[in-house]
Amino acid sequence: MLAVLVLGTAGAGYLWYRHLNGNIKTADLNIGEHKAAKPTPNAAGQTPLNILLIGSDDRNSKENLRLGGHKASVGAAPLADVQMLLHLSADRTNMSVVSMPRDNLVKLPKCTDPDSGKVYEASVGREMVNSSLGRGGPGCTVATWEEITGIHIDHFLMVDFAGVVEMADAVGGVPVCVDANFIGRRGGSGEGTDLKLKKGTTSVQGEQALQWLRTRHGFEDGTDIARSKGQHMYMSSMVRQLRKNATFTHPNKLRMLAEKATDALKPDDGLNTIKKLYDLSNELKKPEPDRITMTTMPFRYVGARVEQTPAADTLWRALRDDVALDGKSKKKSTTKVSDDPAAADDKIAVQVRNGTRTATTVAVPGRASQVRQVLIGKGFARAVADQSPSTAEDRTVIRFPSDDLEGDAQAVAKSLGIPLSSVKKTTDVSAVTLTVGADWTTGTAYPKSAGDDDADKALDKNQTQNGAEAKCMHVQDGYTW
Repeated sequence: MLAVLVLGTAGAGYLWYRHLNGNIKTADLNIGEHKAAKPTPNAAGQTPLNILLIGSDDRNSKENLRLGGHKASVGAAPLADVQMLLHLSADRTNMSVVSMPRDNLVKLPKCTDPDSGKVYEASVGREMVNSSLGRGGPGCTVATWEEITGIHIDHFLMVDFAGVVEMADAVGGVPVCVDANFIGRRGGSGEGTDLKLKKGTTSVQGEQALQWLRTRHGFEDGTDIARSKGQHMYMSSMVRQLRKNATFTHPNKLRMLAEKATDALKPDDGLNTIKKLYDLSNELKKPEPDRITMTTMPFRYVGARVEQTPAADTLWRALRDDVALDGKSKKKSTTKVSDDPAAADDKIAVQVRNGTRTATTVAVPGRASQVRQVLIGKGFARAVADQSPSTAEDRTVIRFPSDDLEGDAQAVAKSLGIPLSSVKKTTDVSAVTLTVGADWTTGTAYPKSAGDDDADKALDKNQTQNGAEAKCMHVQDGYTW
């Protein structure tokens, strides 16, 4: 991801451009059965950007095997041992990065390998989320995330061990910090890494950077959660380093970085040219480090594995609603309450339509009739269910045709808890019309949008850090020298 921040400025001339394009190897974005609905644009027509960052433990090359060890893994399906969702806000003022532990237990969706045509049926029970990569490629990991979170993923970027080393060398060093002299292996144990650092800050690159990113034994509590925390620290430090490092204005440095990046990164097929990566880089550069928040999905242990908690659902909803995890969202509605007085509830005619169909799923049967009954129960006796074919709406919306019906439409919205920003004037309807969208497929209460307070409560403060803060990893006893 950080390579992309500077990638687009490196090309010089058409031949170089063609050469870099030839380096890019892509894969299908989503190879699952279902896809999450795209977010609704804000008032300015902007939408969030969601990128899944995937670290593969593939050891099926000599270099990856040398760097990663474990000869027994040669020939095995690769695992997505690092998974981070990067959410860039619609207004591009802030960024949230959320890691999902590799051993999170989930039901995996049905995926079809685009190359071989092999079909991987949906799992009956729960399996570790990292195994999704071996079910047809990164497109299945994307499909798994969309099914778990309900968040539409726009792109993915995948890197393996050798790619990390290449990129770390090209960047030229990233400062990391430990609170004591650290050694990655304890005594005669075969577990851990060969990382050895002095107390304080050290600039790591190449294989040493890979060792930092893979270390969990000796950091914090010695778990994958500690490893994610170290990865967040590395990424935050690299962002700060790239922003202030003047050497990256040098054309040769940038060309080397571009060469390494296009060789090391495997993006989805929507990022198949330097131009597209360049456009992405311009978007990713917009938030300042102090508006970047990195955290790990709320979880609880299930034996040696983990599962997400209800707080994770709150976190996913916050990202779907484009709420900044740093608590600085400007989500207050600016929609003016109508001056037109509403009629009595039992006098307001409301047509209810089923808009729960999406590009990949059929509409929920009878949904318009179900919501009509909710309205009748709230006193809107003239509510009727439209029996015409279902439509497709990402979000529930209330439309009205003329100014004299605006107050009525807003009254319907208030009774159901639908935000006034979802009340629209249009001549496409002839009466107050409520279209139930894909965001409200079940239940009688409209799903509450996430706010700053909800997002804040969902975060584990021990696993959350700000991109502008330089912190040190805590070293466990026994891993010091």
